[in-house]
Amino acid sequence: MSYDGVPPVSVHTSPRHTRHMSIPFPSARIVAFAIALMACSAGTHATAAGPLHEDIDRLIEARADGPLAPLTSDAEFLRRITLDLAGRVPTVEETRAFHAEKAADKRTRLIDRLLASPDFPRRMREWFEVMVLERRAEKSIKPSDWSVWVEKSFRENRPWNELVAKLIFVEKDDTANLPATKFLKATGRGNNAHQITQDIARIFLGQDIMCAQCHDHPSVEAYTQADYFGLFSYVQEQPAKATSEFESVFEPGKKTTGPRLPGGQEVEIPKFEKGQEAEAARYRPRLLMARDLPAATNSPFVRTSVNRLWALVIGRGLVHPPHLDHPANPPSHPKLFDRLQQEFLSRTFDTRHLLREILLSRTYQRSSRLPAATPANAPIREDRFRVALPRPLSPEQLAWSLMVATGNHKRMLVAKAPEDEPFDAYNYINGRVERLPATIGETMELFSWMVGNPPGEDPDDFNPAMGHALFLMNERLVLDWLKPRDNSLMGRVVAIPDDATAVSEIYLQVLARPPTDPESASAVGFLKKHATARTDALADLAWSLLASAEFRLNH
Repeated sequence: MSYDGVPPVSVHTSPRHTRHMSIPFPSARIVAFAIALMACSAGTHATAAGPLHEDIDRLIEARADGPLAPLTSDAEFLRRITLDLAGRVPTVEETRAFHAEKAADKRTRLIDRLLASPDFPRRMREWFEVMVLERRAEKSIKPSDWSVWVEKSFRENRPWNELVAKLIFVEKDDTANLPATKFLKATGRGNNAHQITQDIARIFLGQDIMCAQCHDHPSVEAYTQADYFGLFSYVQEQPAKATSEFESVFEPGKKTTGPRLPGGQEVEIPKFEKGQEAEAARYRPRLLMARDLPAATNSPFVRTSVNRLWALVIGRGLVHPPHLDHPANPPSHPKLFDRLQQEFLSRTFDTRHLLREILLSRTYQRSSRLPAATPANAPIREDRFRVALPRPLSPEQLAWSLMVATGNHKRMLVAKAPEDEPFDAYNYINGRVERLPATIGETMELFSWMVGNPPGEDPDDFNPAMGHALFLMNERLVLDWLKPRDNSLMGRVVAIPDDATAVSEIYLQVLARPPTDPESASAVGFLKKHATARTDALADLAWSLLASAEFRLNH
């Protein structure tokens, strides 16, 4: 049996004997073994007591160190879930429809609609792209080809381990999956096996092992130089380079290792003579890595995969930060962590199922406000998850949300850039390009430059800066979106004669909720004060909400 055309590989069992065995990928037998092994090692911790979302709440609430926040209002839930699954705020039509729905299971139905919507694969592609490419440039693979490949994977719910395997290795004649090579070719990684080793360990194994290149990690005992060079050996393209020689700067004496996962057994590579190229091709280290690293039996991979998907919608990993998974930094909820991994494996790395179960939980649906009786100075441990954690919108979420809130997203989706005026975000920011971003792609490029972290830096590390605020306050593109146009927010509200109704419409579209009575009274008073310039006043009101912390955060 083979995986996507990859032939069975030879497993070298001793220097004198090589046996051949077919290793299917993924293997139902291996997955079952991994689940059983996890249950044994965790005792009863991994035993399922009910649906996963119920177990999540039971295990989270068992470790709460204070009062739990109530569930969100419908308005808060609608905005949060739409940002998480569609990567944008809800449209005003979606907001009205959800509030008008009376079914008791309306939240579950909304989750399922969003998971089945075309927005979901696009949202997951934007998140996945930032996670694995870290905003690094790469020009040999067209952005459109990469986007189509990733979105197709999430639309078809391709198993997570298969998706990661293709990032690690693709045959040259596998044209359907060639866009996946963008991961290894990205700036800093191309022809740099050390950078690839460090990035794969950090992103997919939760281990920042950069400091173990020259010696065992100085502060994390579990990260060893032998582990580093075991992965480094896997990264090589040819069997002849699969054995790495290394020496610690602190301990003289050279050592060697072949391909080896951290904490695992070395995979020995046979020696091949001239004329054995076809046999040697089966032992290409990176081909073996694509089989071994994203496997059900590789605990660090399973742990990190679950941890990143949990953090995607909860705002913080059970292991935090996600790239420092080691015994001295244990998960906040060990039993829950085991349970999530068990579910992920039993469903064969089903990303959509795991996310759905997390989203159905009370833990996800809690308010970001603690009960009113909670003392103002009461300490709140983020790792207890008894209250929802406000999360900054990513550059992509912010751009989409601004377009949706101002009613410009449909226009931007079909807009075409002028061929005689190329757009470059760097030159636009520095005043060398006058025209505004005309397409979704150009808009995302601008927001990535202005709000995103620099290429190669941790994309999950939120670094608010004055430049972000100034960008939202003064950016010509955002101000242009606040001009009255057909089917836009401002095009609608300027035609509404009643100030209170116009204010309500702005709040509903921008913040996905009606204004409170004090907010409505204040806004109406502002409009009456500027009645002679009402269009500008309405735009200023909308702009003030777009620039608010309530809009900037997913809460």
